[in-house]
Amino acid sequence: MAAKMRGVTLLADWSPKPKFKLGAKDIAGRQSYLGSLVWRHPRIAILEHDVPTPGPEEVLIKVKACGICGSDVHMAQADDEGYIYYPGLTGFPAILGHELSGVVVATGKGALNKRTNKPFEVGEPVTTEEMLWCGQCKPCADGYPNHCENLDEIGFNVNGAFAEYIVVPARTIWSLKPLMDVYPEEKVFMAGSLIEPTSVAYNAVIERGGGIRPGDRVVIFGAGPIGVAATAILKRAGAAQVIVSEPQPERAKLVLQMGADYVINPFEGDVAEQVLEITDGMGANLFMEATGLPEIVYPSIEKIIWEGRTLNATVVVTARAEAKMPVTGEVLQVRRAGIVGAQGHSGHGTFPRVISAMASGMDMTPMITKQITLDEVPENIIKLQTDRKECKVTCLMG
Repeated sequence: MAAKMRGVTLLADWSPKPKFKLGAKDIAGRQSYLGSLVWRHPRIAILEHDVPTPGPEEVLIKVKACGICGSDVHMAQADDEGYIYYPGLTGFPAILGHELSGVVVATGKGALNKRTNKPFEVGEPVTTEEMLWCGQCKPCADGYPNHCENLDEIGFNVNGAFAEYIVVPARTIWSLKPLMDVYPEEKVFMAGSLIEPTSVAYNAVIERGGGIRPGDRVVIFGAGPIGVAATAILKRAGAAQVIVSEPQPERAKLVLQMGADYVINPFEGDVAEQVLEITDGMGANLFMEATGLPEIVYPSIEKIIWEGRTLNATVVVTARAEAKMPVTGEVLQVRRAGIVGAQGHSGHGTFPRVISAMASGMDMTPMITKQITLDEVPENIIKLQTDRKECKVTCLMG
């Protein structure tokens, strides 16, 4: 009989909206790339699961830490009609959790460690990409595995890490050995669980946004974990001014601690006017939309681009949302501005670069503002639907 473990499991009912059409990669009753159009009445339960066994080129990880992501919250959150908020790839039931770190406990034949190009050693501290790319489709071959045509996602449509163990492909695993000389042992796994969300921010502002030159100005809308991580990355990259729009006092305080130069409360005055005042009318080179409210936020971005004196600004849309942005093409044309979308993190060395940055002084652990146990995960996911005081709530396991 297989050994058992407990896992924080999300269940929901397959109930497609009338406008939904089954896509080529959707599986009726099981999986969709348009989650908010099909999944209804989400509920969380701690259920018993078999401890997974690694197959060829797979690794079994004993989970040490796993953070709650906004995606976890939105998959478990329903609108007035009972449909989940999260609009992307989902397949239920599934164990939630994808911001993880842990130790290797078993490997399949052929599972190689990228750090050594040899088999993994039992006990090695590791993290993993959340996006499980195939490596064979055209986007993967073109170097964009985060847009894999056969994508699976840990904690979205395959079992995640709010459990004692998880199996993942060796190709997505990264060693945390570089962090062991920097952090005390109890902090290595906390730091390791932050690599995935920090890599999402890195992909957004560096890979998709094109990065910045030292001395550039940046405006970030939303001081959730991705906005906070982007702040740390951009200050390390040399941003002269990082201005963050965030109404929650606790998050505003944290983002200042992580390097922001100014925090604007969007409920206390016109954000665009305040940005233009702070920058002496220059505006910004890079904007990040990390609120999930593009229809509300984008008009302020557009006003800064139009009235500011900085050309060639880039707007990076990072948060997931169904809502459309009210874009004026004339503003983009006259001001030579552009809008890009950012999804996930994999590819172009994002994970190892974030690990290197964290190993050389970019401490992200202040983002963890609350530590919980596995039994406390469901109640905290529900709490985060309405309470935004915490930045990153992290489950620590022995």
